Amino acid sequence: MLGWAAIFFVVALIAAIFGFGGIATASVGIAKVLFVIFLILFVVTLIARIARR
Repeated sequence: MLGWAAIFFVVALIAAIFGFGGIATASVGIAKVLFVIFLILFVVTLIARIARR
C-alpha cells in the first residue's frame, strides 16, 4: 500500500509541474489517505507483535 501512495505522490508531482491542478490535488489526496492507512496498519501490527511476546 505504501507503493501506491508513492505512485500517487509521483503522479501528483508530475501533474503539478505541468499545471494540472485538479489531477495534482486528487493524487495528493489519495496519497495522503493511503499513507495514513499504511501508518495505522503498521502501528497495529507493531502492537500485536509486542503483545504476542
